[in-house]
Amino acid sequence: MLALIISFISLFSPAEIIQVSDAVPPVADSIKRPLPIAVDSIGRFVQINRIFIIGNHVTRDPIILRELTLKAGDYVYSTDLPGVLEIDKKKLINTRLFNTVEIKTLELETDQIDLLIDINERWYTFPSPIFELSDRNFNEWWQNYNHDLNRVNFGLRLYQFNMRGRNETLRFLAQFGFSRRFGITYRFPYIDKKQKQGLILDFDFMETKNLAFRTADHKLDYIETRNIVRTSRSGGITYTYRPSFYQSHAISINYKSTTVADTVVERNPNYLGHERTHQNYAILAYQFSADHRDYIGYPLRGYYLLANITKSGLTAADDLNKLEISATYARFLDLKKGFFLSNYTVGYWSNPTNLPYYNYGALGYQKQIIRGYEIYVIEGPEYALNKTTFKKKIFGKTYHWKAVPIQQFRHIPLAVYLKTYADVGYVNNYPHYTINSRLTNKLLSGVGGGIDIVGSYDMVLRFEYTFNAEGKHGLFFNFKKEF
Repeated sequence: MLALIISFISLFSPAEIIQVSDAVPPVADSIKRPLPIAVDSIGRFVQINRIFIIGNHVTRDPIILRELTLKAGDYVYSTDLPGVLEIDKKKLINTRLFNTVEIKTLELETDQIDLLIDINERWYTFPSPIFELSDRNFNEWWQNYNHDLNRVNFGLRLYQFNMRGRNETLRFLAQFGFSRRFGITYRFPYIDKKQKQGLILDFDFMETKNLAFRTADHKLDYIETRNIVRTSRSGGITYTYRPSFYQSHAISINYKSTTVADTVVERNPNYLGHERTHQNYAILAYQFSADHRDYIGYPLRGYYLLANITKSGLTAADDLNKLEISATYARFLDLKKGFFLSNYTVGYWSNPTNLPYYNYGALGYQKQIIRGYEIYVIEGPEYALNKTTFKKKIFGKTYHWKAVPIQQFRHIPLAVYLKTYADVGYVNNYPHYTINSRLTNKLLSGVGGGIDIVGSYDMVLRFEYTFNAEGKHGLFFNFKKEF
């Protein structure tokens, strides 16, 4: 097979098959080693001659070459080569542009090789109908709001990934139902020749006739009317800098404007602070991440570090003055024989503590949830959370269904994990916030077991049965990975 591929490649001119040396200059991540050829009893140094890419009908070669450790002209020790290529394969998969990636070596001489990268691209256009819950998670909707179908949002969410073949992303949102929302985001991962700098542009508009105007006993209390009770607008620009394979920086400047009806102020005068019906402010934020996970969609090995600092209110004219600092660290360990251990830790701090209700910090959103407390919102200016999961892979197989008419959907991986877990958290309460103090200023915990089902396109279904420190227990269902 390799001989046939080499013969096929030789039929094309250099203008038709891009070599690494012709495509992009070596970047700082390259491990270029202009060492003399050497041989010992274990291995030898070999030079990378050319790199060929096949299967990329949409994705441009420089986007793929950016993720490779090896460049044309680099030297690598032969015994190290398989490990380097395996790491590069994982980096390409983590771009979320490809279903499968294979990197093969084509030996020309004893001291010189070519690399052949064979990829299967994902489907990049997703006009996804919106039919989803307005609540924080399935469990809150089912238990707190009696699975009321009037609390469902509907509309259209359009994702166009890999725009122009440059890994750019266009996201368009038109949502109706419980909340009406329109938004557009465009992400440029690279705007320079060295492929290190990028930009993100976004705009969002939202209005709702139903809104959580307060939290009572750690559960959201809603106003439901026939009139618009809140309108929010926001927009901004983010500059990104990715100097290496695993580290990235982002600096963003945004502006947010919120207006509420008098009905909201009557029920909670502190919703926007001091009986205000308007709130306008600018936001400056910085984020650093170091991502060494083997597979972003469902990591089993590696680690992830994320740090954020956000300043809301930059001038005296702004209606909010708030500083937030958070840090997240996740570790994933392969214990061998199909056993895995993962740990997730997050810490959050904000100041001042005399904030409007709308701007409170809270444990209970997105990944910041103690399992067993999914139906609660636990507010406070500081919190800490730790999650630990021990799991066993009980099934794993990749199906190739040739009967599927669209090639990008023929590759169907499926894996099942049996797991047990324990979470602990602590939330420091806002001063004088007496209606929500039952779960603050004390240690919270949840333990349980469950099953994760992992499919294609980063789909994860979680079925968990959890016991919490309040003596309550139940079955919880989630659509996303735990962390």
